[in-house]
Amino acid sequence: MSNIRTIIEFATIPLGEESLSRYVAQVVKFLEEKKVKYQLIPMGTIIEIASLGDGFKIIKEPHELIFKLGAKRVSTTIRIDNRRDRDRHMEDRVKSVFEKIWRD
Repeated sequence: MSNIRTIIEFATIPLGEESLSRYVAQVVKFLEEKKVKYQLIPMGTIIEIASLGDGFKIIKEPHELIFKLGAKRVSTTIRIDNRRDRDRHMEDRVKSVFEKIWRD
């Protein structure tokens, strides 16, 4: 199944900063330039990518970007949904939950 996707949630945080929006904006610009499917959420970013290896490559760049923007210390957290038995997308997971809510 070549279309199977890996869904990764990550948050890259410059430690010691109070306002993060300028950093997040640069990460979003990077994802747009790379044409990565993403969803910005209040506490991080979710990406949908072809493989786990590709996901790690993508996440490494925003991690390094935060240093380039002047941070002295950066923390990145990652959560991975790597289902390999069927092709699923970010929207499918949300749709499945709401279908169960509306059905009941």
